[in-house]
Amino acid sequence: METQGDYNQIIQLILSGHQQAYSELYEMTIQDVYKNVHFLIENKADVDDVVQDIYIQLFNSLSKYDGNRPFKPWLMGIVIKQIQAYRRKRWMKFRIAKKVEEVGQVLVLDFSNEIIAKISNQLVVKLVEELPYKLKQVIILRYLNDYSQEEVARILEIPVGTVKSRINAALKKLREKVKNRNISEKVRNVYEF
Repeated sequence: METQGDYNQIIQLILSGHQQAYSELYEMTIQDVYKNVHFLIENKADVDDVVQDIYIQLFNSLSKYDGNRPFKPWLMGIVIKQIQAYRRKRWMKFRIAKKVEEVGQVLVLDFSNEIIAKISNQLVVKLVEELPYKLKQVIILRYLNDYSQEEVARILEIPVGTVKSRINAALKKLREKVKNRNISEKVRNVYEF
């Protein structure tokens, strides 16, 4: 069993530049450090990383060690501080991941809706382009430009009844084309004709 004097001697050697002394200190303390970290860290895959951080912090803090104080409790203070730092980092990562996930879900939903709308719009445009000219012009004026049936009649200089019948005929043809092309139900629901 190591004494306080053994620790003080090794620490003095380390501080004077003897690299082998740090390996000795590591060998003297690793079992206690590892055991504590193992029991205090939930994710066992991170134990080695935390132990490594502890020994880096130990090396950086040795010059601040007061040789009049017991070494092992001082070392356990470093162990506990590093475990707390690990838990804080993990909690922050968890919170960030949750926020990213929430934002990602919103973005994915919006992105999916955009894709459906683009595909649907392309499909509708293609179907409208296939209509006979007289039917196509009433659909474009009514639905693309958002003119009322009366305004479409004035623009085309035709009776309102003719506009209504052409719109009806065009929508009927569009419904048939949609049905004939086996367009997915989702797309059909987005642009119900």
